[in-house]
Amino acid sequence: MSTHHQIAPEPENMVWGYFDPALEPILTIASGDTVGLTSWAASTPATLPVDRSLVNPKHLQAMEQLTQGPSSHFMVGPIAVDGAEIGQVLQIDILETTLADDWGYTAVRPLAGTLPYDFEETHIAHSLIDRESKTARLPWGLELALEPFFGIIAVAPPANWGRQSTMMPRKFGGNMDNKELRPGTTLYLPILNDGAMFYAGDGHGIQGDGEVCVTAIETGMNGTFRLSVRADLTYDHPFAENEDFLISIGLDEDLDEAARQATRQMIDHVQRRSNLARHEAYMLCSLAGDLRVTQTVDGVKGIHMMMAKKHLR
Repeated sequence: MSTHHQIAPEPENMVWGYFDPALEPILTIASGDTVGLTSWAASTPATLPVDRSLVNPKHLQAMEQLTQGPSSHFMVGPIAVDGAEIGQVLQIDILETTLADDWGYTAVRPLAGTLPYDFEETHIAHSLIDRESKTARLPWGLELALEPFFGIIAVAPPANWGRQSTMMPRKFGGNMDNKELRPGTTLYLPILNDGAMFYAGDGHGIQGDGEVCVTAIETGMNGTFRLSVRADLTYDHPFAENEDFLISIGLDEDLDEAARQATRQMIDHVQRRSNLARHEAYMLCSLAGDLRVTQTVDGVKGIHMMMAKKHLR
């Protein structure tokens, strides 16, 4: 029988802006256990609302006590999974995401985003969030229905890589900013350290594919995940699926190479689940696979392909 572990949103359970394979785990769980956690919006003091009463005191405490790394993401972790070994796969079932704050922000700044040279000044727009109705009201009055998800889900990077910024997604997952990674979806990540060392953070209230200005509605998020070690799998790239779709994930500085990765991975996964030859799986990707731009703003860009499972029956 699995055990549920609830992680308090205390500074000692978080890091700010980096992953580090040398960190000791904040918690060790059994394979198949569930964890609940709260992460604060990716933020610095400059991005907080003027009305500080909107900000959870635990968020302010984390800012006061933690040392910021090269990025602004608050990450909960690392969480070790007993028995996880390098070369295996961590199966992450995303069970629940709920909004943790009544505010969020979206920012534009020079030298960032899909249009790094088009905007010479920093602009920060704070939105008020109605958690009950799952809506946000933007400063100019538009109300948007929210679709919350975690922008970052990761295992620790390889030991020889050392400390890494949370900005760039890589084979360990990380800042993929993939809005398909929501409740009902399972993410698979290659295990690169014994224990796997799971992290989650970077709550997004809503985000379009591309995340073109660098930010979504950045906000606090509660999440529940089931973490299971899969010794029977040998994936070497992030991969996801839900009830209806396979989701392959390509990550590279070059968007064309990310598209090639996502396509090659989908061919591999289609072959695993069908009797198709490789050239037939490639044809199916052209006929029924949808390549989507995940994000173009994190240094390492993302492309994902969606393939309906009904085509594999």
